[in-house]
Amino acid sequence: MSDSDAPGGRESPGIRTDLDADAEAETAHTRSPSSTAEAEAETGTGTRAGTGIDIDFAKVFQALPSPVMLLAPDLTILNANRAYVQISGRGLDELLGRFIFDVFPDSPTEEASGARTLRTSLERLLATGERDTMALQKYDVEVPDRPGVFEERYWSTVNIPILDAEGRVSLIAHRVEEVTALVRARKAADRTQGTQHASLTTLSHEDAMTADLLTRSQELQELNEELRKAHARTHEVAVTLQRAMLPGTALPRHDFAAVRYQPATSFLNVCGDWYDLIDLDEDRLAAAVGDVVGHGLEAAGVMGQLRSALSAAIRATGRPADALTTLAQHAHTVEGALATTAVQAVIDRAAHTVTYSCAGHPPPLLAHPDGTVELLDTATDPPLAASDDTIPRTQATVPYTPGATLVLYTDGLIERRTEDIDHGLHRLTHSLEHHHTLPPEPLADAILTDLVPAPRRGPDDDTALVVIRL
Repeated sequence: MSDSDAPGGRESPGIRTDLDADAEAETAHTRSPSSTAEAEAETGTGTRAGTGIDIDFAKVFQALPSPVMLLAPDLTILNANRAYVQISGRGLDELLGRFIFDVFPDSPTEEASGARTLRTSLERLLATGERDTMALQKYDVEVPDRPGVFEERYWSTVNIPILDAEGRVSLIAHRVEEVTALVRARKAADRTQGTQHASLTTLSHEDAMTADLLTRSQELQELNEELRKAHARTHEVAVTLQRAMLPGTALPRHDFAAVRYQPATSFLNVCGDWYDLIDLDEDRLAAAVGDVVGHGLEAAGVMGQLRSALSAAIRATGRPADALTTLAQHAHTVEGALATTAVQAVIDRAAHTVTYSCAGHPPPLLAHPDGTVELLDTATDPPLAASDDTIPRTQATVPYTPGATLVLYTDGLIERRTEDIDHGLHRLTHSLEHHHTLPPEPLADAILTDLVPAPRRGPDDDTALVVIRL
């Protein structure tokens, strides 16, 4: 495919151009085998190992029997294969470089929704980085050379993201299958059912089932869209409630501390994390983080109860182990509190010590002024309400040198679905070693940048983080 096929002279991502081929021919003898393979992958050509067959992916794209159009993230058309050009009724020069909805505007009729539904699907793909399969859509197409005249058309569509190395959408493959003839045949069968001509128009059993499934899929998509909107509203309410029950993130009295809370983008994982900072007296500061098992409004409610109970317990006892023992006993009376994890620490600035106790929670980290990082994992007991809570919990005390940094966090900071939690803990340790000289606010930001993925759809789980300069 030549560079003239790209819109406005631009190169389409992953598509080989003639200029690329000329440049590669001049420099191929200087490349190592690995760099040549990488270049071939990038330019759309390659040799399958062991076969000696050169693969021109641009030709493969053009030969695909399914109509496919390639879109940039701004929804301009970068390319289309022959099948798409044929089914669209437009030449390639009428497509390239143009905004998709300028080429295919919606019918002016009041009930027309094809463009709006397709735009929603594409925007969802760009936000999530995930494939979006659309149900049967009625999307009328303007007849070429007859402005304002629209032809009734029906489509089955799949929008497929192509991601770059950092997980961002760099290209969209928009694949369609036209089912207009099938829908029209089904409608004809419905109109003539019961008449003497029914045998001429009635669909086969298989086609009738297919048409009926396509119709039902449209109804399911509309219902699914309503559910998405309802979940989004519930997510927003839950996050608002969560933030309302947490201490303010701006702590003017504690310029030596920084706190962060990032809700998960997924409704299934939002609103179970909390943090707290309390002045016990002039010399002692209590810091805690916790994580409720559950999601949504229910988890936010449980979180609020447990955070308040732990705050009261540490004020009354001043000892992390006693406070968590009391909280564990209280958790038995709170529905949804089972297996909640928490860590409570008390910093004594006069004695230069940190006393802590963990209830099934990831261990705090203590970064010393020389950059070494200590894992505080000596005093660790089971999660709340998950064991015999009449047994007192343990606590440990470690000394620190002024200028050290204490970091408490929830598992959303270090856990990833595809790896062991120790890998995340190692990343956090490395980040703290690297940035430990920063003041608390920029240090908290640096840790989040290093550990929380910046992906297309945000973190998979809530994340709470507390950074304290001792």
